[in-house]
Amino acid sequence: MHGRIIRAPFFQRDPVTCARELIGNGLNWGRCTGIIIEAEAYLASNDEACHTFMRPSARAFVERNKAGAAYIYFSYGAHWMLNVLVKGAVDGFVLIRALEPHRGITLMKRRRGVDDLQRLCSGPGKLTQALDITDRHHEMDLCADPRHCFVYESNEVEVVADKRVGITRSAHFPWRFTIRGSPFVSVPVKL
Repeated sequence: MHGRIIRAPFFQRDPVTCARELIGNGLNWGRCTGIIIEAEAYLASNDEACHTFMRPSARAFVERNKAGAAYIYFSYGAHWMLNVLVKGAVDGFVLIRALEPHRGITLMKRRRGVDDLQRLCSGPGKLTQALDITDRHHEMDLCADPRHCFVYESNEVEVVADKRVGITRSAHFPWRFTIRGSPFVSVPVKL
């Protein structure tokens, strides 16, 4: 991906806007790149599905970090999850749920032990395994280093809003965004 790095001001707004507008842009991670196909927004206040609702450590993370910082946690004892911190009128996170792989595909396939391109990054845990994202990247500034950043792409995409998936509390909010018809999403959109 050769687009311009998405800098901190992009993440100094609200999580819902950021999640929607990340769709169709790129993610560079070491030797691997992809187009963001799916992302979910979480609000730091009054969102029972957000870590800040129950975890003082997540609230402390929001306090001590700037917009654009990586928030990485281990989910269900099985998978790392890549989130980016949003701090603006409303603080929160954007969970990166799926990518369409573009570069480093052989490396991603080896890491995942999967040959099917559509299954390489079609979920937040698959994505972090394919890109080798772990807690060593927690609190990394994702707005400075061209090797680990989001980049603007000139893709014209149709974004679809849907209910968040993989959660039980506050799941009804339509804060999951995907590219319409993409075969790379984690869970098909219910239209």
